[in-house]
Amino acid sequence: MARVVNESDDEEVEDKGKYGEPVKFDPNFHGPIKNRSCTDVICCLLFAVFVGGWIALGVLAILSGDPNTLILPTDSWGNICGNEASSTVKNKPVLFFFDMSSCAALGPAVLLAGCPTPQVCVEKCPEESWSYLTDTTDKSLLICKYHINPLVDPRSVSEMVRAEDCAPYYYESANLIGRCIPKLAEEAVDSILDIGGDPVANMDGDNITYEDMYGGIKWLSDTLNLQIVSQNIFQDFVESWWIILLALGIAMLISWLWILLMRCLAWIIVWLSLLALVGLLGFGCYYCFKTYSDLQDVPGSDLSYTEVGFTTNLNAYLALRDTWLWFGIIISVVLFILLLMLLFLRTRIRIAIELISEASKAVGYITSALFFPLIPFVLQIAVFGFWAVVATYMASSGKGHFKVYGATPNCCGDFTNGSFCEPDEFNNLYGSTGADCLFVGYGGDFYYDNLFWFQLYNLFMWFWAMFFVIALGQMVLAGAFASYYWAWKKPNDIPAFAVTESFYRTVVYHLGSLAFGSLLIALCRLVRVFLEYIDQKLKLSESTLAKFFMKCLKCCFWCLERFLKFLNKNAYIMVAIYGKNFCSSAKKAVFLLMRNIVRVFVLDKVTDFLLFIGKFMVVGALGVFSFFLFSGGLNAYIPDVISGFMPKLNYYFVPVIAVTGGSYVIASCFFNVYGMAVDTLFLCFCMYYLKTFYLETRKMSNQIKKLY
Repeated sequence: MARVVNESDDEEVEDKGKYGEPVKFDPNFHGPIKNRSCTDVICCLLFAVFVGGWIALGVLAILSGDPNTLILPTDSWGNICGNEASSTVKNKPVLFFFDMSSCAALGPAVLLAGCPTPQVCVEKCPEESWSYLTDTTDKSLLICKYHINPLVDPRSVSEMVRAEDCAPYYYESANLIGRCIPKLAEEAVDSILDIGGDPVANMDGDNITYEDMYGGIKWLSDTLNLQIVSQNIFQDFVESWWIILLALGIAMLISWLWILLMRCLAWIIVWLSLLALVGLLGFGCYYCFKTYSDLQDVPGSDLSYTEVGFTTNLNAYLALRDTWLWFGIIISVVLFILLLMLLFLRTRIRIAIELISEASKAVGYITSALFFPLIPFVLQIAVFGFWAVVATYMASSGKGHFKVYGATPNCCGDFTNGSFCEPDEFNNLYGSTGADCLFVGYGGDFYYDNLFWFQLYNLFMWFWAMFFVIALGQMVLAGAFASYYWAWKKPNDIPAFAVTESFYRTVVYHLGSLAFGSLLIALCRLVRVFLEYIDQKLKLSESTLAKFFMKCLKCCFWCLERFLKFLNKNAYIMVAIYGKNFCSSAKKAVFLLMRNIVRVFVLDKVTDFLLFIGKFMVVGALGVFSFFLFSGGLNAYIPDVISGFMPKLNYYFVPVIAVTGGSYVIASCFFNVYGMAVDTLFLCFCMYYLKTFYLETRKMSNQIKKLY
């Protein structure tokens, strides 16, 4: 049905003249232009050069690095404990620290700089406690450097300890990821450690307190505990992988069925989704506040989060009343906002539903569009994997690095504490001074001097390549759905291979435009990373003004990135249709959107919200089901035959997070196709929105025209 043109339309044209003239109606235009040329060639060549450099850097890192050095313990001479190729440490898989209390001086920096005490590989951790002040005669109990044999060394125990050739003490220790960590009972932090009633002292004879020892092992043990948690998480993945894959398959099936139903029942499904969401949030409010009330008389439920502290046991937090109170408040606020949106945006929701219905028809005719996102998804995984591998190998590249520790003023020539050194040369010249040349990590002259810039380049290329792949998927889908829009007789005029043809046009002619758009977002993201790094540094600052400006900058660049993503997507649609370069297409898209700014803003957000509901229903259904399944909430309803196959997990939330996250990725792949279809059709529709469209074209649904 054609819309009646009135004076308000003429005024609208005049008001919007500053944003360019509306596209003239062309009855001979039948979709994306076939005869086009390459765009933004310089950006394409620049991207190719940068990718080539990235690959070369990756090859160099892989040839030079060894990830084992980042995981396995390494002694003070750069030997990997348990290395079969080394006769020195072949059967010694565990690392022992001579004086753990010396690690306390560095605090968290010990994770990067290493602990400034001799470290040797041993067969097993000490199973008893010993101190050189307690036992001064039994040399068989000593743990010494490799070249020292205490049984034949003529020096006394005290002399070998004070020469830093042997450990001054050790406690019964546990093997924590290949490191010996002392087992200490909780005591007053200012009390002096003792063994058999005698105080424990370091190599200089100074008594060691519990505070010293706990300070020494705190950061190291915390890091190693995280490694244990990581191992348990990996084990849970191994035990529950088949259930996770089954759940992801169900998510794919539900998403597929949802899309099929959307084609015919868009109105019913969307409104039912909204009502279901309202009901789900309402039930969430009821359940949270009911649980909050039920916990009133439960001992310990009134504890604060500070009193509970950090723990990987989520049940500890779920047992607190405050947790359920906050859950209830958050869900109530979300429910209130949703009800307001349903009340005041009824008409816009109807238009969005019509757009989704029209997009459903487009997806129904071009079914290959539903499977195409698998290609960008695989490419994104490959890009992320390459970045992770390169970053890991770069971090482990080069030869061992050694630094001077324990040096006194003017004792060692030009060497001071923290100076780089060569062990053999330094120990021969200054070994008698009490200073040590100890291993701190891996590097090399070339890598050490440029590692930061290499890692920065690796990070930037990851951003650029990821956004490039995303842009590729967007432009291909835009070209396919534009072919649907300009097909005069549907489905006869729709290309049989719309996605394939669009993919060909994109790869052959427009890789430069993709590189240009993705470069802009990558640079913005890199700036955001720098701002985040600076913000972490400013947390120790007391300057409120500096923190305020940093928050403002972070907010501005976040908004800029969001705007660039929105602009790029619409620019890619224009490139896919008309084949022009990125800047021309972006300008044309901006003018077109500004001529319809109110409709664009409201409909875009409402449509995104409705598609989000679809994703939320898929993800929420599987997330809730997996939570009750793995937490044992469904045990009473599962037959014994099936429950026997349920895995025993360390953390039940691991497969729950995996199922929820995987379901979100799968649902996003399906519904993002819908989102791109809606954006493309709506942008095409806006091109002829004014007089000429309503008088001469019939490409869009009559229902949408009525609503407009």
